Amino acid sequence: MTIKIDLEQGELSEQADISQPFLPAEEKPESKKSFSERRTSNGGSTATVFLSTFIVVLGSLEFGYCVGFSSPVQSAMIKDLDLTTSQFSTFGSLLTIGAMIGAILSGRTADFLGRKGALRVSSACYVIGWLMIALLKDAWLLDIGRLLTGYGAGLTSYTVPVYIAEITPKNLRGGLTTTNQLSITIGILIAYLLGMLVEWRLLAIIGIIPCILLVSGLFFIPESPRWLEFVEELGNLPRAKILDLFRMKYMHSVVVGVGLMLFQQFGGINAVMFYASEIFKDAGFSSSNIASVAVAALQVPMTAIGALLMDKSGRRPLLMVSAGGMSLGCSLVGLSFYIQSHESDTSIVVTILALGGLLGYIATFSLGMGGIPWIIMSEIFPINMKGIAGSLVTLVCWFGSWVITVTFNFLLAWSTAGSFFIFAGVSASAVLFVAYLLPETKGLTLEEIQSSFESFFTRRTLNANTNDFLQEER
Repeated sequence: MTIKIDLEQGELSEQADISQPFLPAEEKPESKKSFSERRTSNGGSTATVFLSTFIVVLGSLEFGYCVGFSSPVQSAMIKDLDLTTSQFSTFGSLLTIGAMIGAILSGRTADFLGRKGALRVSSACYVIGWLMIALLKDAWLLDIGRLLTGYGAGLTSYTVPVYIAEITPKNLRGGLTTTNQLSITIGILIAYLLGMLVEWRLLAIIGIIPCILLVSGLFFIPESPRWLEFVEELGNLPRAKILDLFRMKYMHSVVVGVGLMLFQQFGGINAVMFYASEIFKDAGFSSSNIASVAVAALQVPMTAIGALLMDKSGRRPLLMVSAGGMSLGCSLVGLSFYIQSHESDTSIVVTILALGGLLGYIATFSLGMGGIPWIIMSEIFPINMKGIAGSLVTLVCWFGSWVITVTFNFLLAWSTAGSFFIFAGVSASAVLFVAYLLPETKGLTLEEIQSSFESFFTRRTLNANTNDFLQEER
């Protein structure tokens, strides 16, 4: 008989579908109870879950603010600091480099210091980075500040969805975890709007405010109960190594987690956002700032709709609709560029196709593919593997973002239309990937999800071997 610790119920249980304690537990003194036990005995409050979620997504808002910062300040920073376009490009790209470093260390940091401790570290990096950007003048010092904010973003992008998934009941987990992505889009929108109104150094100072609110709020919310259980009851397990992820029982989780992040990034989101201002200019909008604000403003309500649908429709349908819409949107944008390069006097047709494809792409990306890969990442790995696995998945996401950013200009030089057709093909492939490899996780406890993922390839191998045996017998 196999015994496991059911962290969702806070008790020992058999591997079978029996949720009774293995042995009657003696009553512990209150001081020696784990958080999950204290929460159960005190009648845990849903209000605490919502409050905790609201506080930690301030880190996601800060993450989005960092991403949105460079777009509205480009011309002002180049002028004030006498930077070249190449120097500013370096400044902007260092966010991604810092995030990759933060991603590598995010799992270990969150396992060692706790989820709240990791968020405090990320907040400190944000604050130091923003102060360097706001107060210093040397370009290389500003680059270090940008790198630090990127490091904070790498920590935040892993820790926030994991914390929310670990504190949230199964019937609310999808919607509340999606608030991570919703807050990122709100942060981007705030940065764009404020960037049109205030000087860039003041914009950097304002970036400190969410960090102060986050660190203050962390004093009023509990640590993740699953992390506390891990420290108290599972700490005697062998330390997870990167090679452990390639064992058969974890292979399915790794394939799904990494695969979704690759489809998210190689579906072309950064490329589409990069080209958005040009498409809006062709549609008659002269200001690139208006284009940026319009795109960010569209993301917020669509992400909110995705959050409302997450625990009703499920992850799989939303992901397939999202990826299918992204494929269609990129196809329309690619078609517009193809027509433009082969026909004359087609400005109206090209504009309608490009603008419709762009808006459709961004809307459907925000509906599912923007946030759901982070939800899946936070659900599918067991607690003792979550740190190393989550670091790998987060690193893949940021690395994919960097690859697309670096290579996109080369793709455009080869063929603008062809580039978007490639992105359309990648998104179409994501539909098949989800259909065949991603089981639905809606309404399941984290332990049930992880158990189904661990046995996925084992079941398929067993079924294949059984079929081979039966054919030989015949």
